[in-house]
Amino acid sequence: MLSISFFRTHGTLIAFGAFMCFASSFGQTFFISLFGGKIREAFALTHGEFGTVYATATMLSAITLVWAGRLIDRIKLARFAVIVLLGLAGMSLLMGAAWSIPALGVAIYGLRLFGQGLASHTGITAMARYFDAERGRAIGIASLGHPVGEFLLPLLVVAAFAVIGWRTLWTGVGVALIATAPLIFLLLRGHGARDRALLERRRAEGTGAGDRTLGGVLRDPGFWLRLPALAAPSFIFTGLIFHQVHLADSKGWPLELMAASFTLFAMGSVITMIATGPVVDRLSASRLLPWFLAPLTVACLVLFATNSPLAAPVFMTLLGLNAGVSFVMKGALWAELYGTAHLGAIRSFDQAVMVFSTGLAPAAMGLLIDGGVSMEAIALGAAVWCVGASVLAATAAKPARQVAPD
Repeated sequence: MLSISFFRTHGTLIAFGAFMCFASSFGQTFFISLFGGKIREAFALTHGEFGTVYATATMLSAITLVWAGRLIDRIKLARFAVIVLLGLAGMSLLMGAAWSIPALGVAIYGLRLFGQGLASHTGITAMARYFDAERGRAIGIASLGHPVGEFLLPLLVVAAFAVIGWRTLWTGVGVALIATAPLIFLLLRGHGARDRALLERRRAEGTGAGDRTLGGVLRDPGFWLRLPALAAPSFIFTGLIFHQVHLADSKGWPLELMAASFTLFAMGSVITMIATGPVVDRLSASRLLPWFLAPLTVACLVLFATNSPLAAPVFMTLLGLNAGVSFVMKGALWAELYGTAHLGAIRSFDQAVMVFSTGLAPAAMGLLIDGGVSMEAIALGAAVWCVGASVLAATAAKPARQVAPD
């Protein structure tokens, strides 16, 4: 259980993680897609053309993230977080002022890089690095910033559309992010002492020197055996939700039913974010890994098996349960397996794979749909992927730490 003393000691650091996870919302698909119709109208883009711009920008941001994410290992946390927040603010301002399709593409690239990529990466990396015995709990609480954004921001955006234009709204986002940047220094006040204590503890315990570098991780066969399971939620969720209109049409569901079911998604993710932390701390993330895709597997089988309207809320609830487990388990896994000395570089590669998959999924599933493949067949294929990936993850051996040079 989390005690009052835990929050008294670590509350500001956890609040920092939650704030960065919330800030990542402005670069997430769920937020940007709220402006999709207005952006397409402003730039005279078809669905396919806008999707191409979005996918290209997302994949380029994933490539950049591999380099940019590792800088958190070298730059002081507060400075890095402010750079990320101001970068996200600048790209929000650019989105509000975008005068051409290339400018739009740059804005989306920056929003995806600084938002979905680096903001979330910063918050979760900090939790994984500075917590040990209670790492899972800390990540679970900080990750609540994600569902808070998913719940609040769509309501605020829809309400704002009634009084201001979409460009003005993006400008407001940029100004708000700039205004909140000083909050980083407030939440991380005294963090230098925490960082020095971590380094001293590593030296005293002889830890850190044998932690894996990114190169060492990429040479570990176990990393590649785990990767298909870790990539599955981002790819499958993004692809199915991006094509939710077609999914609803093919099932005979009203689109309002899908929209209402997102509340259950948020509730499911909150429940498992809170519940998974203690499980990770007690059992370890690596032991949980082969089983964490069970809710996603069942969700896909529900889509495959029935057209009943009841399937929509069940499907979205199961997706939410999987999302919560995934956030917490992935946040703790790399620190547990490879140490924290090079955690930024390792997580940035994993985060880049996730971001890349979210850019690839809509196009890949769109091609399957255009080719006449049914949503039931796609769902069944996704379930098979989950089962196969879980088996691969179960065979992955826990790596030995690198031997430190003399």
